[in-house]
Amino acid sequence: MKLRTKYYDVDASEPTVLIHDDDCREIGVKENDRVSIIGLRTAVALVSRSDTLVDKGVILVPSSIMERCAVKEGEEVGVTYCQNPDSVRSIRRKMDNEKLSAEEIQAIVEDILHNKLSKIEISAWLTALYINGMDIDEIADFTKSMANTGDILEFERQPVFDFHSLGGVPGNKVTPIVVSIVAAAGIMIPKTSSRAISSACGTSDFVETFCDVELDADRLKRIAEDVGGVFAWGGSMNLAPVDDMVIKIEHPLGINPRAQMLASIMSKKVAIGATHLVVDIPTGSGTKVPTIEVARAYARDLMDLGEKLGMHVECAITYADQPVGNAVGPKLEARECISILEGNKHPASVVEKACDCAGIILEMAGVNNGSARAREILESGEAHAKFMEIVVAQGGRPDLRSEDLVPGQYVYDVVANKSGYIHAINNKDVVAIAKAAGAPNDKGAGLMIHLKKGQRVEQGETLFTIYADNEAKLRRARETALKYPPMTIEGMLLKRVSSIPVRK
Repeated sequence: MKLRTKYYDVDASEPTVLIHDDDCREIGVKENDRVSIIGLRTAVALVSRSDTLVDKGVILVPSSIMERCAVKEGEEVGVTYCQNPDSVRSIRRKMDNEKLSAEEIQAIVEDILHNKLSKIEISAWLTALYINGMDIDEIADFTKSMANTGDILEFERQPVFDFHSLGGVPGNKVTPIVVSIVAAAGIMIPKTSSRAISSACGTSDFVETFCDVELDADRLKRIAEDVGGVFAWGGSMNLAPVDDMVIKIEHPLGINPRAQMLASIMSKKVAIGATHLVVDIPTGSGTKVPTIEVARAYARDLMDLGEKLGMHVECAITYADQPVGNAVGPKLEARECISILEGNKHPASVVEKACDCAGIILEMAGVNNGSARAREILESGEAHAKFMEIVVAQGGRPDLRSEDLVPGQYVYDVVANKSGYIHAINNKDVVAIAKAAGAPNDKGAGLMIHLKKGQRVEQGETLFTIYADNEAKLRRARETALKYPPMTIEGMLLKRVSSIPVRK
């Protein structure tokens, strides 16, 4: 059927066209069925119906579909019923806990890429993975399929090392330190990082406060091969684009299927051309990986998956029962990270974690006593010199200092209501307060934690300081801190147990 196009400005979550009820009956489509829109090129869209908002013989089309079909407003297009893709059957098979072939997984990934699956169908796919999972062969096929939807980088320098953290712990600002140490040792590490999805600050969120993270593939390759290291945002390149599309749907569901997480990590590493990879698995209460047993299972899966992909993978299971370091939030984390590179030995937790992770990479490259050598490179100033080379190559200031990173001007100190010891720090509550203050979008927002687990605190002493870029968000963060206090304070005596009645 031929229909005349008319542009309509609706920012729908997926490609959707509006067709008159009479035309829908003639085409043979119902609400949310698919149609093929045929111009100079063809696009697939979902159908919405109306007998008042659109005239008969007209199809309301958003600009994205007009561009895809190469048509202009007022031109006619062919509109025909489009059957569900075969990949929908494969999704149902995974819902029934059946094993999928490489071809079936490839078809699902390609249909996501080309917008042939609706968000409901992709949600069903993610739910099936969450409930039934995949075996290691399926995950390897899933990884390869996602990597092949985008660019695969090829470096002249070999081998290519990489570092990744599963995340889930606030204040995890070690990546630029690790990259600087490794690159200073003459090992190439073209690190791509993500922005925050559900956390208060991703690596790219704080690195962009002092240099450009949006690099195209050619610039990334040039900097990596010339300087040895890169701090790039993975989303600025066409690396495993299906992964980014799926994450947007995954986030509101509040699930992170194990198979999807593993394939997501490894597809980006395949795309970047990594031959050697170290994965940091932060483990502790309130993180993605709550126990050491779960961490070991992730490590085993990642190493097995690396073997199937021809990549040498090792894992570092790291302590994450409380934030890493003291700073949480973009400028605060950037300031703390750079301060350590400048020679400050505190916070010790950040220094130790960075040197241990960098040390594993050095040992994979053939360096003996990797952690000790990493600390030498850090303390000698070699890592800071390499860090500054990378920053300048990515458009940052050659005279950058940690004190240049000034947090938000609106400040509130949260004090202890009693004396005792810091018994626990709830990571999720720390994140909630930082996000309420505006992190990660507001670069000056976040928390500075003054006391950590096990430390003595006196009544009225400051526990942590909230920073915000405006007064309204500071007020919101204060209210969040009152509702969800992140620190538990206990005395050394938890409870008295006695067989003799206590006098009143």
